[in-house]
Amino acid sequence: MIDPSPISASALFLVSGGARGITAECVIALAQRYGCRFLLLGRSVRQPEPAWAYGRDDDSELKRRAAIELQDRGVRPSPAEIQRTIARIRGAREIERTLAAVVTAGGQAEYVAADVSDGEQLAGVLSQARQRLGRISGLIHGAGALADKPIERKTDFDFDRVYSSKVAGLQNLLSCLPAGELQYLLLFASAAGFFGNPGQTDYALSNEILNRVADRVKRAHPACKVVAFNWGPWEAGMVTPQLKQLFAERGVGTIPVRAGTDALIRVIEDPRSPLQVLVGSSMRIEPVRQRRPGRVARLRRQLSLGANPFLADHVVGSYSVLPVACVVGWMCNAAEQLQPAYHCSSVESFRVLKGIVFDESAAGSYVMQLTEVESSEGAIVFEALVSSELPGGAQRYHYRGTITLRRPMPAADIFTNFDLREDGNATAGTNLYKQGILFHGPALQGIERLLNACEERLTVRCRLPVLDELNQGQFPVQTINPYVGDVNFQAIVVWGRLFRNAASLPLSCEMWEQFRPLPFDRTFYVTSEIRAASEYQLLADTTAHDEDGLVFARARGAACTLSVALNGKFVQAAT
Repeated sequence: MIDPSPISASALFLVSGGARGITAECVIALAQRYGCRFLLLGRSVRQPEPAWAYGRDDDSELKRRAAIELQDRGVRPSPAEIQRTIARIRGAREIERTLAAVVTAGGQAEYVAADVSDGEQLAGVLSQARQRLGRISGLIHGAGALADKPIERKTDFDFDRVYSSKVAGLQNLLSCLPAGELQYLLLFASAAGFFGNPGQTDYALSNEILNRVADRVKRAHPACKVVAFNWGPWEAGMVTPQLKQLFAERGVGTIPVRAGTDALIRVIEDPRSPLQVLVGSSMRIEPVRQRRPGRVARLRRQLSLGANPFLADHVVGSYSVLPVACVVGWMCNAAEQLQPAYHCSSVESFRVLKGIVFDESAAGSYVMQLTEVESSEGAIVFEALVSSELPGGAQRYHYRGTITLRRPMPAADIFTNFDLREDGNATAGTNLYKQGILFHGPALQGIERLLNACEERLTVRCRLPVLDELNQGQFPVQTINPYVGDVNFQAIVVWGRLFRNAASLPLSCEMWEQFRPLPFDRTFYVTSEIRAASEYQLLADTTAHDEDGLVFARARGAACTLSVALNGKFVQAAT
């Protein structure tokens, strides 16, 4: 059990960049949790809203009135000047909303204007603030700036703008507030520093420096709670709808505001929390493949419940959901149709962007786009993307992955790290389905028995009865048997429910490989090895093998979402 945090209502946090964006959302959540005090720093000067803008939020009306105001002051109302004027107004409004929200949440907040990159100005402002407010208990460094563009187009100004707020800003803050005097030092870094990100060399470097500073401060001041939060992209903040779509195409999920603030509080209150915390999905950039002119095929398919009887046994809550294993099989089979002399060997970088659910929003018609990116005598590589069209013509992306076809197929691996003994967790497979730990209906109930399970691994014995061709519908067994393949993912779902009490659904897989066809009506085993697990996500490697360790198929880096909210839907499907 996590010990209660010692943060009291009298604690005072200095928060850079704290009046706007996601840092402001975190401040409001902390105020609600602890009722403490905050000194919010920002570059904007707090001033009353001009009368001509008061009560008006429509963008076009604000632009019109801003143009009139600028003309009256003898300033040429250029589009850029109008935009700057409106941005100042919206920024001021956000500051006022944050201050009011902190008070409503039960905390206290004061805003002061200061540029953290200006050490002299910052020192003066903080000296006065401490005289008024007393000792500062903690520092949250959330200030930041972006100047995204390819590295060959970066300027010194771009670098200085990004670096000065993150790194020089932190240096100045710690000069004014020595770390030895702080109980908390919370640095808001970015997953871009951990994974890198296109166009963000300066931003990635600056955030990685924050991680290194956290390490040095913690070594020097072990009594101080130091955490560098490597945030992924949030649904709020600087993520525009265009950026959100780009992240979706790359398989990068955005962090809901509530989930992000809950993660912040959970880490603060955990005495065993690591120094560096990654929050959100992976932003790993896949290696750039050397492209060459190759074919692009677009294959359209109508999907319906009636044409796929097995979907009646894959229902979450009230709606049938297309199994991820069927999507993998669909991609592989489509690629093999284009190159019939080759067979699917692996799928890399598979991502669920928006799963296909057969509800009122289902598109009915879906397009599989296959782009040939590499070709040799022994292997052909396709990038696959499944999409549908929304009313109005916009594209909705569902799945993506990179398919490798080989000739001949690689020899089967031998898996040695398995244990087929039963322990205290041994359970009949039928109970897993009846109790709602798994939601799958009879045609997909392939786990015969849970043999053993612990925090690091889980082993199940499996055997899936033959599903005839009529019930396979539009997803027939070819090189890939998606129905037996689905059992591999079921093993991970069982672990999530046993050890995190949360249902789970697949999100992505770094690498899936097949060495031998997975057969119907034959006993095999699945060993799931857990890499990492949080309250919201699980990462595992899973191997399907026989009793001698000969591998049928293997998934490396299979990621699943964990959600207690799904538990009831699994039970509903089971009944």
